[in-house]
Amino acid sequence: MDSTTARRARGGGLWEGLYRVLMRRNSVYVTVVVAGAFAGERMVDYGVHKLWDYNNAGKKYEDIPVLGQRQSE
Repeated sequence: MDSTTARRARGGGLWEGLYRVLMRRNSVYVTVVVAGAFAGERMVDYGVHKLWDYNNAGKKYEDIPVLGQRQSE
């Protein structure tokens, strides 16, 4: 009996274990979905922000050295 067959015979395996832990109760499943959505949103927001900063370096308001100063006449 190879390891895959033995693992299935014992009822193990990564996906089966995750299914048993996460989807047995609806409250746990909903919590994982909400937490995953929040974490995913934060990661996408961070990535888009860094990409925007990289593409607009030197063009942003913060990059202007003398804001609000008039040139001397």
